[in-house]
This record gives sequence, C-alpha cells and structure tokens, in this order.
Amino acid sequence: MVIMKQARHPEPAEMTLIDVMGALSDPIRVGLVRVLADGRERGWGELRAPVAKSTLSHHLRVLRDAGVTRTRQEGTRCFVELRRSDLDARFPGLLNAVLGAAHGDDVGSQVGLATDTIAT
Repeated sequence: MVIMKQARHPEPAEMTLIDVMGALSDPIRVGLVRVLADGRERGWGELRAPVAKSTLSHHLRVLRDAGVTRTRQEGTRCFVELRRSDLDARFPGLLNAVLGAAHGDDVGSQVGLATDTIAT
C-alpha cells in the first residue's frame, strides 16, 4: 500500500505578514501568483518558468508554506491554486497591491502557462 503525504497548509490565523512577504519577494513566485490570480486551479505541469523543474517545485513549496497557495495531490499529479479569499481576509488589500505593482513593473512576466504563445 502506498501512503501519500499530504501537504500542510497554514490556517489563515497562522499566516504571518513576514512569511507572505518573504514568499512574494522572488520574481518567479510573483509570476506564479500572477498566473494563479485568475482563480483557476492549475496542474504543476501547466506552469512554465525559466527555471529547472526542481526549482519550480521549491518556489511552489515556499508559496504553499506561507499560505499563499493551496496544493492538492491527485494520484501522481499536483494541482495548485491561489488562496485569494484567505489572503484577503488576513491581509486586506495586500494581494491586489502586489498584483498591481507586479503588473506595472512587469515583475514575473517570464512565468506563464504551457498553452501560452510567445509573441515575436
């Protein structure tokens, strides 16, 4: 029998501003949040970033551990979604401010989806 370890997700009351801001201090992680901001759950294989798969996995773990995202495992596949409502309840306005600034400064634009086409 195979036992799958379930990822731990902090409850909203356990989320700290320092952990969330630390998770959002990397352009790749900000890019992942920008991709997930549409509210859809995405499979890890759908996400594209200019880093190795192991590094992408690390970035997703940092976001999960801070409470920014929720990860769900289904068989051998992992899915991730932004915890917008939890973040908005715990830190009102923070996520919108980060997303607005990231868009304005083009932070994280190198992260996207496998289905995205690159304009030449």
